[in-house]
Amino acid sequence: MDCAKKDRRARAIDGAVFALLLALASAVTLKLFYGQTYWDVDSDMEAYILEMQGLESGYSFPYPVFFKLAALIHLFASPELSVALATMLLNGLAMTVTKLALNRLALPGLEEGFRARAGRHPGTARPRNGEGAAAWQWLPRVLVSLLAVSLFFLSMLYPPAGIYLPGIRFRYVGVFSANPFHNATYMAARPFAILAFLWYVKLLPVYEEGAAPRDYVLFSIFLLAATMTKPSFTLVLVSGAGLLMLWRLFRAGFRNFRPTVALGLCFVPTFLDLLYQYKGVFVAAEAGQERGLGFCLGEVWADYCGNIPLGVCLAMGFPLAVLALNFGECRRDTMLRFSWLLYVVSFAEAFFLYEKGFRKVDFNFSWGYMYGIFFCHFASLLMLLRVTGRKLARGKGACREEGEPGAGRRGVWMRRKRGAAILLQWGAYLCHVACGAFYFADMLHGGTYY
Repeated sequence: MDCAKKDRRARAIDGAVFALLLALASAVTLKLFYGQTYWDVDSDMEAYILEMQGLESGYSFPYPVFFKLAALIHLFASPELSVALATMLLNGLAMTVTKLALNRLALPGLEEGFRARAGRHPGTARPRNGEGAAAWQWLPRVLVSLLAVSLFFLSMLYPPAGIYLPGIRFRYVGVFSANPFHNATYMAARPFAILAFLWYVKLLPVYEEGAAPRDYVLFSIFLLAATMTKPSFTLVLVSGAGLLMLWRLFRAGFRNFRPTVALGLCFVPTFLDLLYQYKGVFVAAEAGQERGLGFCLGEVWADYCGNIPLGVCLAMGFPLAVLALNFGECRRDTMLRFSWLLYVVSFAEAFFLYEKGFRKVDFNFSWGYMYGIFFCHFASLLMLLRVTGRKLARGKGACREEGEPGAGRRGVWMRRKRGAAILLQWGAYLCHVACGAFYFADMLHGGTYY
């Protein structure tokens, strides 16, 4: 079988597997989202249904994308099913975007590692015939499909029922998750947020020298779409990107002023929409009630979590493991560094800011914090896939081939150390996925999110 046929077969297998995974994920999430419209659980679905129909919901939702999509589906379905379907479709779109992104950014290195591994005799660096490589050609693609979907089911780490951690009052509230399954607008905005994140990271290394105009336009469109679906991610991205661009501007002595302004213009449509949303959201419920933003030192967060540092570790176990065990590579990786900048900014906003008045107890700045958690997991998974691909490509003969000193016992120890570090990171990721699966299953059976 020639290379072209092998590649087509691998793509066909991967396409079938991803389609099946997407269908299964869409089925179970639709069941959850639809159930939240009539189950006796804490959810905003009732307000979303009223807003979608143009009725008074008691809240202000000045971001129309999700509600317009649900209204379009409402032409053919009940209000409850329309909102659930809109959430499911946009969540499925986010999975598809993630799959395509991982295919482009991580798959080539992983394929090279699997190809090199399959082409060696066990325990040696000598090549075997190509049959092994051909037989496993589909495996890295399917692995990427599984990981792309699993990213949307992982959650915070939490112990089994009956085991309590110091200061942790709830499994979710105060700790938070990359996947808050109970909030439809967060799930709906995520495909646009992922696209805006990816395009900004694409522009970061090149905008000072001048990037393709098409990339500026696409980034601006994706960011505006995310803002018009739910602005939580935008507040974090704009803050993080603004700080980074200002730092680069001062570091370059304003020599990059023009490209900085060119990139800044991409944010103008989003700024205009945020001004409109600010007018509608930060309003007092009653005359004389406070409005606007307030500043605190974790006061709102502490109402829900008595041990914020532990809560951070439970939410960020996997990204922290990747950062600690690949620190040198993380410092050189644009996406991972920017994802951590977003996380720090999102943490600062959740810790120091709150909405005055009746919205204070809602802790709405936690939504931006959860985007910080999600993108740290996203970028950390991409980093781990790259590291794993390089490890597979090196194989057991890497030290001798690369001429490392101490290729004997020291070489064996170094290889085992690298292998153990990679296994530890995969173990941390799988713990998040396992907790997320149990968390999702509990909510699917009518459990509370908190």
